[in-house]
Amino acid sequence: MPIAILSVHDKTGITEFAQGLASLGWTLLASGGTAKLLRENKINVTEVADYTKSPEILGGRVKTLHPAVHGGLLARSTNEDHQQLLDLGWDYIDLVVVNLYPFEETIAKPNVAYADVIENIDIGGVTLIRAAAKNHERVTLVCDPADYRSVLDALKNGSISSEQRKALAVKGFKVTAHYDTIISDYLADHG
Repeated sequence: MPIAILSVHDKTGITEFAQGLASLGWTLLASGGTAKLLRENKINVTEVADYTKSPEILGGRVKTLHPAVHGGLLARSTNEDHQQLLDLGWDYIDLVVVNLYPFEETIAKPNVAYADVIENIDIGGVTLIRAAAKNHERVTLVCDPADYRSVLDALKNGSISSEQRKALAVKGFKVTAHYDTIISDYLADHG
């Protein structure tokens, strides 16, 4: 059974997308608020903390940063990599649905506190994007709600093509590059 991890700040369309994945037999993992929203909508979901056997810590600052997650994303399509995951009680993670804390919107607020700005630097989400994008030969990354429909349609028709996975990976690297540029520019100007 394929596994998807969902960890989104912008919840636009996530319920419908998750319902679509569940109807296709996907196992859903989700963190914090995403898991709560899916449960409220009667969608079967496993909390990331339950999957990793490691609680969210530091007030939610650390949720998805765990070898069970990143091993599942970065494992290659080899018997050796897959068996190593299975031996540890984990498995491949085949799909990542993620979007980032709203850093740009936060810094646009008048008189925003520096501490609030720093708190809106996403670490886990960026890491999920980069891991999925790096391993796009096996893993599908969805970091834009505008792509939910095309990804779900492809899955309903059998699978995501390598070309679509690569295009989604490119989009992910563009998202993280832009995000890092906004952060570095802000920090350089507010030192």
